[in-house]
Amino acid sequence: MSGLADGSAAGFAARLAPVVAELYPAGAERVVAQLVALAGRHAERLGRRTSRPLDQRTAVLITYGDTVTRDGEAPLATLHGLLEDRVGDVVTDVHLLPMYPWTSDDGFGVVDHRRVDPALGTWDDVERLAEDRTLWFDFVANHTSSASPWFRGWLAGEPDRAGFYLAEDPAFDTLRVVRPRTTPLFHPFVRRDGSVVQAWTTFGPDQVDVDVRTPAVLLELTDVLLGYVGHGAGAVRLDAIGFLWKESGTTCLHLPQTHAVIRLWRVLLDALAPGALLLTETNVPHAENVSYFGDGSDEANLVYQFALPPLVLHSFVSGSAARLRGWADRIGPVSPTATWFNFLASHDGIGLRPTEGILDDDERAALVDRVLAHGGRVGLSRGPDGSEKVYELNLTYLDALCTPAEAADPAVLVAKGLAAHSILLGVVGVPAVYVHSLLGTRPDLVGMAETGINRRVNRARLDADVLLDELDTDLRRAGMFDGLRSLLAVRREQPALAPAATQQTLDLDDRVFAVRRRGGGQTLVCVTNVTADRVPLPGLTGRDVITGGAVEPLVLEPYGFAWVEPA
Repeated sequence: MSGLADGSAAGFAARLAPVVAELYPAGAERVVAQLVALAGRHAERLGRRTSRPLDQRTAVLITYGDTVTRDGEAPLATLHGLLEDRVGDVVTDVHLLPMYPWTSDDGFGVVDHRRVDPALGTWDDVERLAEDRTLWFDFVANHTSSASPWFRGWLAGEPDRAGFYLAEDPAFDTLRVVRPRTTPLFHPFVRRDGSVVQAWTTFGPDQVDVDVRTPAVLLELTDVLLGYVGHGAGAVRLDAIGFLWKESGTTCLHLPQTHAVIRLWRVLLDALAPGALLLTETNVPHAENVSYFGDGSDEANLVYQFALPPLVLHSFVSGSAARLRGWADRIGPVSPTATWFNFLASHDGIGLRPTEGILDDDERAALVDRVLAHGGRVGLSRGPDGSEKVYELNLTYLDALCTPAEAADPAVLVAKGLAAHSILLGVVGVPAVYVHSLLGTRPDLVGMAETGINRRVNRARLDADVLLDELDTDLRRAGMFDGLRSLLAVRREQPALAPAATQQTLDLDDRVFAVRRRGGGQTLVCVTNVTADRVPLPGLTGRDVITGGAVEPLVLEPYGFAWVEPA
């Protein structure tokens, strides 16, 4: 049993056994033995890795490997150069969106989970990035591309791919299945013998769901996960993980077996690579989302804070932070090993499902109207009853904060953009900044129209040399880039902003979002004005750690913000 001593293997098997029994009660002993053997093959390499704990210095940049390109240079090398030369140490971690060979959805239709897309670079380029920063890898565990060798082998009837995917079965009741798309649940594919099979496709015709009810699929996915950590991943994002397990007659979302798979992977990583983190991505209402923490120690180390982006946006659109404050009043530290993954923008749209039960229909409609006014689009989802509703908003986050007229004024857009990010950087959890927010990128309306892919509006590809010039000359780019770097630099020095620090919301004025953070012997009151009004806060005095100036008392200018150490 290479890599695991007999004693440690026995203890490891004992920890795995009850979780595996939840998944495969009839064959648990055999699956446990296979998992122990798999762990043994990875143990030596994983044992050599090191990890850095999450603290107030932790800041994640979300980016595609080829967001910035230069002729004649591997995009991953170009990204490395931008980080080293211009971004600096204010970004400690980089979440690389899918970097594998793909056929659709800008990387999420994965052909081969174990290879780096040659158009981006090599594993050497990835590991070079990992020398300077903690890397977060995307793990698209729920599905593969229809061009994947796994799927092609299943279509061909190869014995080692039997049971890897789900064929339509009249005995399988799909009436309650929850969908994030309006495309059909099944799509036709031609087998080698010429017959047609309908395969389960949650996210569209090129993304075919694997069937984890088959133990061999779990073993394959687990090998991929451990391989990512072996290649330098300090954290792994489990994409669309809520859809992983399928069971007849259910919603096929958030099933107990899905949670059991995550617990199983947590056991493996805690044993083989202590400090390696699991991040779950489930764009659903808040109460469902938080279930992926488990008991705070046995499932995800981090959960996406999906309610934060639309609620911050609502605050600026409505001119009131009351809804955001009411929701944040329930948010605090999770556990010593788990915390929130906070973000405003990402490669996807701005999800509206997390606002269910928080915003009313009119408030959601105002967000839709704001996005459409810019020429953006909305994505729809279909419920089990066939009804459709808005699933996400497709526009750059910076522009969604503004009316079209405001977005045309770089000073206003930057002021609103930095104010929104002051909230992101001040609330409890780990902050993640999307690359196009850091770079102040404009909406790619042309790319969206030409491809017909709504999300392309916020997935622009940039020429590195043009970008470097614009970071010095373009008021929008320079304002966001310099402003966010300055805020991140200040945040690094504030122990009260560590993920474990406490959080208490303050009702100072509906035009202001305010939280009190305490930790490491420091108290900070983080306040942000979400309006164009000048807002006095006569009860707040002390020192603003952002400017270093005295607050006697605080007056927030339009879209102003401060992190105040109270007198």
